[in-house]
Amino acid sequence: MRKPTGLAALVLLIGAAGAPAGITRLVVEKRESPAFGGQLFGNAGAYEILSGRFYGEIDPEDPHNSIINDIQFAPRNARGMVEYSATFTLAKPVDMSRSNGVLYYTVPNRGRGAPVGSPDGRVNLLSGWQGDLPHPEGAQSILVPVARKSDGSPLTGPVLERLIDLPPSSTTVDLRPTPYVGLTYQRPLTLDTAKAQLLRRTSSQAPSLPVPPAEWAFADCTSKPFPGIPDPAKLCVKGGFDSASEYVVIYTAKDPLVLGIGYAATRDLQSFLRYGVRDGAGSPNPLAGKIKWVISRGDSQSGNFIRSYIHLGFNQDEAGRIVWDGANPHIAARQLALNFRFAIGGGYAGPFQPGSEGVLWWSDYADTARKRPSAGLLDRCTATKTCPKIFDTFGALEFWFLRESPDLVGTGAEADIPLPPNVRRYFFPGTTHGGGRGGFNPAPSAPPNGCVLAANPNPESDTMKALTVALIDWVTRGAEPPVSRYPRLAGGQLVAANKAAMGFPDIPGVPSPDGLLNPVFDYDFGPDFNYVDQSGVITRQPPVVKQVLPTLVPKVDPDGNDVGGVPSVLRQAPLGTYTGWNVIASGFDKGKICLLNGSFIPFAKTSAERAASGDPRPSLEERYGSHSGYVEIVKAAAAKAVAERFLLREDADRLIAEAAASSVLVEK
Repeated sequence: MRKPTGLAALVLLIGAAGAPAGITRLVVEKRESPAFGGQLFGNAGAYEILSGRFYGEIDPEDPHNSIINDIQFAPRNARGMVEYSATFTLAKPVDMSRSNGVLYYTVPNRGRGAPVGSPDGRVNLLSGWQGDLPHPEGAQSILVPVARKSDGSPLTGPVLERLIDLPPSSTTVDLRPTPYVGLTYQRPLTLDTAKAQLLRRTSSQAPSLPVPPAEWAFADCTSKPFPGIPDPAKLCVKGGFDSASEYVVIYTAKDPLVLGIGYAATRDLQSFLRYGVRDGAGSPNPLAGKIKWVISRGDSQSGNFIRSYIHLGFNQDEAGRIVWDGANPHIAARQLALNFRFAIGGGYAGPFQPGSEGVLWWSDYADTARKRPSAGLLDRCTATKTCPKIFDTFGALEFWFLRESPDLVGTGAEADIPLPPNVRRYFFPGTTHGGGRGGFNPAPSAPPNGCVLAANPNPESDTMKALTVALIDWVTRGAEPPVSRYPRLAGGQLVAANKAAMGFPDIPGVPSPDGLLNPVFDYDFGPDFNYVDQSGVITRQPPVVKQVLPTLVPKVDPDGNDVGGVPSVLRQAPLGTYTGWNVIASGFDKGKICLLNGSFIPFAKTSAERAASGDPRPSLEERYGSHSGYVEIVKAAAAKAVAERFLLREDADRLIAEAAASSVLVEK
């Protein structure tokens, strides 16, 4: 275990008697006080930042931990416990009497994130949970053990990675830094390519054909010609890779990490900070007696972490107490691909990637389409009375690329699944993944990330700030939050993902949304995979596609903008069409949905420009008349959002000022 460095290091030795959640030692390696350049945060005053590592033990025989996949194969210490260590950082008021008693846990996304100060005095915490990260400097990370058989021999299983759009003339590809993490630890059992597969496909319509074993190697050919220097983390192809082709490598990997420990580590740290008083040596918990409530927030991958954490029962600590009182999984439609053998914690709903196999809905639902029993994400916490209050927030892109539809209408897409009383759901119409930059610029920006259409500026951040306040008020004061607002099948707001069903207009020069949806596949990963919990062991790679499940998207208005939900001020005073989809401009997947990117299709400025282009959507001039007319619409939209508690007053004032300073219908 790494020792703290520096004379200023504060070491808190947390003994078993003071840490029922499993933390054995917490090391504060750095304290910055005051932090943030001495900035004062309202009534909370100055903040300080504490950073370091924490060390924990897990009892593999404890029922609270038995759901961790392969925990029975993890090495044990002399006490029969499984050990781990992880990083943490927290920002707290220097004077904790000014805290509001809330520990606000921001789940890091691929290790990223930084603590912040807050005028309300909340304590902001981040910690490492993703054990397959390559541990870049400054990232939140965790060290978890390798699972092996009792005789020390390796556990094995198949793994798969898809490679496209490789640089021209590439001779070698590193499997570790491929998109959204890659195969960082899944090394092959053998370097013999006769016992692996490399498939090549020259187009999406062409068949996948095997590359002969003698023509590729697990090797690095950057400094030595094929067959290169043997390297289990790299691939080399004789004559180089064809940048226009798709490659899929499949091989038997060894030595899986017990990644599900990340859930237990998150539970144990927050349980200690909430309930712990002193360690076995008498040193105090830095937050002892000051935390009354814990609320979590995670975006995208880290939002999927929240959903799976709750579903797998980790919101009850080893002493039977609740950990999170509130949770906000944001732009997260799936479960996290973490708690199974050879998992990749950074998956993104790409081909062959698990994520939508498990339970996806908050209430119980009978998944008859996939022949699975009735179940819901809250079953375990309901049984133990440890369910948090939940805000489920997402935008348009989550329907188009991240497979949001089953969360609302199930795998049959035949009826709305009702929400339980402790869940509120808010949909942000016409947003890209996480929302856009905001502002009131009528001109389009450059297309993002190799897409065809301009980047979508429609924001989510202002609404999320207001909803964060509402969630904290719900948890701490029992104040009822705004009523759920999201598209429903019963209201005719969810339809098939095609132009005709959506009512999407014919806009000159704009591609059709037809065929862009990232479908929900019913994958068969083999008989040892636990589909309901998304745990167990994958034995079939690539998986067999048993069926494509019906998937719905929001209906649109005559402008092509989504209906329903909680529109931003910009969406209520639109400058164009804001979509949750975009189109890949080039490469192997040209013409398909452009991953996590939405788009913006601006309105014409004048009626003459609109008529000349054949655009059916009214121009800015026809909608608003003048610059001042536009600002009045923004004012009305902001006032409405404030009244409905979807916008804070200070943000409303800022948006009105931005609209007044904008170039919308300003004559040069």
